[in-house]
Amino acid sequence: MKKMLALALAMSMALSLAACGGGGDKSQTPPPASSGSTPAQSTPAGVEPDYSYTIRIYSNSNSTERTTWLINEAKEAGFNISIDDNSVISGDTAAIQAANENKDGDLIFGLNETRWSQLVDGTYENLKIMDWTPSWSGDVGEYVYPGKAYGLVIQNVLMLYRNDELGTNGTELHFDHWADIVDCGYSWYRQNKVGGTTNANINSAMLYAFVDPASPAGGISIDGWKTLWKYCAEGKSGGDDYKYGFDPLNKGDVQVSTFYSSSLYGKIDAAGESSEKPLKGTMEPENWNLVDIKDGTYYIAEYIGILDKAGRTPEQTAAVEEFAEWFGSADTQAAWGEEFDSYPCNTQAADILYPDGIPPIYELKNFALSKVDGDTTYAEYVAAHSSDWTNIMTNLGFYWADASEAKAEPDWDSLDWATLTQSAG
Repeated sequence: MKKMLALALAMSMALSLAACGGGGDKSQTPPPASSGSTPAQSTPAGVEPDYSYTIRIYSNSNSTERTTWLINEAKEAGFNISIDDNSVISGDTAAIQAANENKDGDLIFGLNETRWSQLVDGTYENLKIMDWTPSWSGDVGEYVYPGKAYGLVIQNVLMLYRNDELGTNGTELHFDHWADIVDCGYSWYRQNKVGGTTNANINSAMLYAFVDPASPAGGISIDGWKTLWKYCAEGKSGGDDYKYGFDPLNKGDVQVSTFYSSSLYGKIDAAGESSEKPLKGTMEPENWNLVDIKDGTYYIAEYIGILDKAGRTPEQTAAVEEFAEWFGSADTQAAWGEEFDSYPCNTQAADILYPDGIPPIYELKNFALSKVDGDTTYAEYVAAHSSDWTNIMTNLGFYWADASEAKAEPDWDSLDWATLTQSAG
């Protein structure tokens, strides 16, 4: 089935490239707009894209596999791009800081709503998002900053458990909140450091039940920080052996764990390669399941936007626009999703990838868009408080790598939150 889908995607991309003269011999006719989409803003009449221009990209969605794939596919489509893999730039903070400091970027993709809200609002001194509307803008639904940035990939964080003899032995897990894991009676994995996009999203999910706009502790109640401390103190990290939560669950080292949606199905497909008692059943779980959490889960979307780069010619800008148009298109995003087990914002790409319907891990309630403070969504609340949360966790010593480095639990009644919400530096 997967081979058939890969072949269909390859044929679809080949036809798409042929239609717009791909492979370095592109015509000046833009690809046709998707049905129901908003027409793209056109390059001024007479301006021909300069396909020899090297498009400088910044991203945190930049594993070696992703960057290699994108460079090769872009070249096949007639574009020259430059993008660092995560051995050079790792994480959303590093990607944004590098783009802001270097001032040489043409385009940014990845990140999440927290960062994109800052980008669109002009938080970063040297980064301005150019006005741009691709032909597929109408296909990404709510994942859009109109005229600026558009969704590529939907991600969420998941709580999983084994229900075999290495897990709950048939007992189903039902929580009201993510934070209920600390009282579940089973062993759980927790991350071993404060930083990282996935870690931050897990923390956002854990803290959701404790939103308190009046709290001096970063807008989270003290009970929230106590609960997160218990999650850290009683959870199992595995030190540097486990970067994320799939492996300890797959090996049976814990009964409950957390992981991100992108790559889950691929990980389960290959679970037997790294465990003698692996998780089984990809789309139809056999010895594992999702924890049923009444609140839902925390979603993010990765976006793409074009930077207004000083000194770039109209011809070069036209090439950047065409690349962004190509990368976010249904065919390319379906191929990206197939290659890297990710779920596209582009509904037409999702239809290509999953003709039988939305996978269960993307049908969960999205509390990132729930209102928590007037008209403020939780995603916006996270964006406004994330720096405070990082500072609190760093200053108090959350997420030690192993038990030998465990910190003493703080005296919660005597903490100076005004200081703790400031950077330790």
